[in-house]
Amino acid sequence: MASFTTRPVVMSARGVVTSGHYLVSSVGLQMLARGGNAIDAAAAMGICETLLEPQSCGIGGEVPTLVYSANEGRTYAISGMGWSPQAFTIEWCRQNGIDLIPGDGYLPACVPAVVGTWTTALARWGTMSFAEIAQPTIDLAENGFPVYPSLHQRLAADVVKYTELYPTTGEIYFRNNGSESSAPEVGELVRNPDFGAMLRSLCNAEKQVSGKGRIAGIEAACDEYYKGNVAETILRFIQDNPVEDASGMAHKGLLSYEDFAEWHAAVEQPVSLEYGDLDVHKCSSWTQGPLFLQQLAILKTMDFTAQGHNSADYLHTWIESAKLAFADREAYYGDPEFDETPIDMLLSEEYAKARAAQIGAVASREMRPGDLGGGVPAYATISVADDNRSALGVAAREVRDLGLGHAHIGDTTHLDAMDGEGNMVAATPSGGWLGTSPVIKGLGFPLGTRGQMFYLNSDRPNALQPRKRPRATLTPTLVTRDGQPFMAFGTPGGDSQEQWTLQFFLNHINFGMDLQEALDAPTVHSVHFPSSFYPRAAFPARVVAESRISADTLEELRRRGHEIELTGDWANGKVMGIRWHADKGVIAGAASAKNSIGYAMAL
Repeated sequence: MASFTTRPVVMSARGVVTSGHYLVSSVGLQMLARGGNAIDAAAAMGICETLLEPQSCGIGGEVPTLVYSANEGRTYAISGMGWSPQAFTIEWCRQNGIDLIPGDGYLPACVPAVVGTWTTALARWGTMSFAEIAQPTIDLAENGFPVYPSLHQRLAADVVKYTELYPTTGEIYFRNNGSESSAPEVGELVRNPDFGAMLRSLCNAEKQVSGKGRIAGIEAACDEYYKGNVAETILRFIQDNPVEDASGMAHKGLLSYEDFAEWHAAVEQPVSLEYGDLDVHKCSSWTQGPLFLQQLAILKTMDFTAQGHNSADYLHTWIESAKLAFADREAYYGDPEFDETPIDMLLSEEYAKARAAQIGAVASREMRPGDLGGGVPAYATISVADDNRSALGVAAREVRDLGLGHAHIGDTTHLDAMDGEGNMVAATPSGGWLGTSPVIKGLGFPLGTRGQMFYLNSDRPNALQPRKRPRATLTPTLVTRDGQPFMAFGTPGGDSQEQWTLQFFLNHINFGMDLQEALDAPTVHSVHFPSSFYPRAAFPARVVAESRISADTLEELRRRGHEIELTGDWANGKVMGIRWHADKGVIAGAASAKNSIGYAMAL
């Protein structure tokens, strides 16, 4: 065991939660203490995170979710991903001079999925009403919550944007000192009464059908969001208030009332892979979730543990397997409702062995998707060695900077919950964050920009089509053992999520570290492949490494052709997770100190 960890592993027989904010975790514990289960706790935390972490997620965004039901002994995925507008097509983009979907403004907005996801989970597996799980967030919205360092930094860095480009955002989050506006200081209370009133309207809709039972009430709350005043207010605002985006043009929104009213959060079967006596579960290819499983399938064909933790051999093998899996993501992943993703073939032992055989002694600089029997898609074979846009089939051009930058790539959070009955939830909320779209006046939140992940090439599985889910980076993980709950975990981090969580998982399962040791350990991640985010940069053979990786190891990786970009000692990988110890009857939880306000808490 390590002689030092940044935090202790928390343990309890009754329940454990994790989240990206300590007050959010405390809300989860409140639900458990009042007799709620893990689904009630997760739903309450999921709503609360959208208020308390507005730079990381919002109620106008999305939340891919995995649920293990103790009563059923089964794992489910909830499609916490809204679809694109019916009116948003490749042809529309061509006619309007859009050759790359911007990462800001209204064009990339999909139907918000957060309320639909949590009401679906609450109605099917929870025990509480919507009002019960929403009340703590209403209280915080009306009474205020203290500004913390990362929120202050985000607001202070974009004063002009929030006060001039997005003035409705500035009205909530900025102080007006006569002729100047300034960001609130750390510890200062921020109130969002419009957000609280919006949630109250959902609770009132629930109350109006109180005689029809709990589930009918939850459905009424959901309908108020998607078919009632909330949807109508959003649609009026995005028509009446066009905003300039990274295309250099001002656009109105393309979402319609029908887009809202006809969407629902589908309950699906997860994609799963056996790993020893464990079954690892992910959301399907409308996320990058299968990436985790593909990397795991490749690695389990070899004795990587014998190479030694974070040795040059191990990291080289690990990085090259990730690059192969990401190449397959670009070639084959998309919304399976539109294009069937060959998941079974991608996760087969035969294919994994063939991919493992492609790992050479030096770092590859190519995009190398695998051949599943029908040939490799032509667009996916292009080298990214010389032109980091070429793999996208988009000519390089000047990218307009409206202050978006790279900071928003990591704007995501995570939550986990497990109760003493064995119910388990992992969810990764994101989108609808501050900085890429204005706050909807009267509602207190912005829309998301997840549609930026679509391609405008019709032959891609992730090509833009009406009513399609964009392939998201968001990717929670659940693990079961012999059909029983075992682990729940996740992290923010864009394209790096599956890389950081896989290192955490292998640190714990293969290298014997406890949860906190496993997430404290130094990380690496590849940025070899095209980013999922505007402007879609790729950096061939580049590896981002925390400087705690030994100098000798990093030098050996350079010798093998990896381009090393060093970050701070504790810069990357904000993993949080939970594990059930069946032999002890105890739930353990941990959260990375790299996310200074994220905490695991035990009841």
